[in-house]
Amino acid sequence: MTHHPHEPHQKASAINRDRRLYGTIAEIGAGQETARWFFRVGGAAGTIAKTMSAYDMTFSDAIYGPAPRYVCRERLRAMLDHEYGLLLERLDAGRGAETCFFAFANTVAARSFTRREDGHGWLGIRFQARPREAPSQIEVHVNLHGRTNLEDQETLGTLGVNLIYGALMLHHDPEALLLSLRDKIFPEQAELDMVDFSGPAFDGVDNRVVALRLVEHGMSDAAMFTADGRVAQVADVLWQRPVLVERSRFRPPTLLTLDLLEHARRELARDVDEDRLVVLAEMTLRNLGAGEGEAIDTHDFLNRADILCALGMNVLVSSYGAYWRLAQYLFRYTRGPVGLAMGLPSLREIFEEKYYDDLPGGILESFGRLFRHDLRLYVCPELDESGRVQALEEFRPPAHLHHLFAYLRETGHIRPLASVPAERLAIHSHEVLEHIRNGDARWEAQVPPHVAEMIRARGLFGWRSAG
Repeated sequence: MTHHPHEPHQKASAINRDRRLYGTIAEIGAGQETARWFFRVGGAAGTIAKTMSAYDMTFSDAIYGPAPRYVCRERLRAMLDHEYGLLLERLDAGRGAETCFFAFANTVAARSFTRREDGHGWLGIRFQARPREAPSQIEVHVNLHGRTNLEDQETLGTLGVNLIYGALMLHHDPEALLLSLRDKIFPEQAELDMVDFSGPAFDGVDNRVVALRLVEHGMSDAAMFTADGRVAQVADVLWQRPVLVERSRFRPPTLLTLDLLEHARRELARDVDEDRLVVLAEMTLRNLGAGEGEAIDTHDFLNRADILCALGMNVLVSSYGAYWRLAQYLFRYTRGPVGLAMGLPSLREIFEEKYYDDLPGGILESFGRLFRHDLRLYVCPELDESGRVQALEEFRPPAHLHHLFAYLRETGHIRPLASVPAERLAIHSHEVLEHIRNGDARWEAQVPPHVAEMIRARGLFGWRSAG
């Protein structure tokens, strides 16, 4: 097995020794943290055509064009366009036949004397895998958690070197490339919540799988892709907007799944601008496993993702088992109302105290975190064993939590979805899945027609023809 270095000085040195590689490093907002690694290890004259840092906004606008925000994806792309274009314009004729050109850029807001909150930034690289090949590109968003500006600087320098090394040396193995991004970077220092691969070097890469891997490998607690299958940075999608989430295995999405979400959307839309409402289908790592503790089947994940995207749904993949952790995550990006659509079984779990043994304050602490801002649980009824509809009003938490439940009902944190049709409550996803696998045609009436068509056409979820 080929050994790949983990230390930034080893990676920078390996790049400096490779005479095929030549490029530019441009950094805005946090100094020359990446570039200095290449000069520190020696030999940078053979690798670096130019480094630059434009702190002043007027200078930055003059070089890259005006921007409403200086730390955003659009600014990163403008930097890559400009710097990569200059490389080809000035150097391709003379050395393009033997050289793989690259342009690295970042734009970052880090912790400083005037900025006390956590920082974040965009990093990217445009590069040739072979001389004069059309360029490929990697874009990364990072949330910085350093306690000091110096810690953020060190993280950015290391991450920048990791990204350049990964793109130039590991593009043939995207899984290894992704894992190399976290070398010498720990979760308490930074999280990578979006990585986007594009171009001929990554023709076989599905960025939805990349989003899954970020969460699976602990590089981020959550990652998102939109209904068109494109990975997205969570803040760009959710910033100060109302949000509605449904957590499920979506294996497959049933008529009840969609009815629950639709009726919750209608209720939430009474209080918010519906055009700004973001609806998310959330799958946790636990929900993606075939069973408790089992490995994730990537093919199965993509099948579910394809169906959700075909239904026009944005997808959030997360490591959050507890709802209060999900709520805290969402409220990092919005102070608008957040709705969680669920059934009575999920509400019962929320009131199970055993799930909060790891919190010093137990269930009270979890509820304080869950309902700290404008969070609402939209709860649909269920059918009891006799087939009778059991509504939210009949829910009975443990006796000592009765007043807590009553308070949450009175304050509107827990709301009923009585409008979900009773006939849909008889649909259970595990039974639908069993029918699909056993060739029992009853499942076809329990999922949306388009979903049924996809399952049959692609043989999803172990489908067998009834004939």
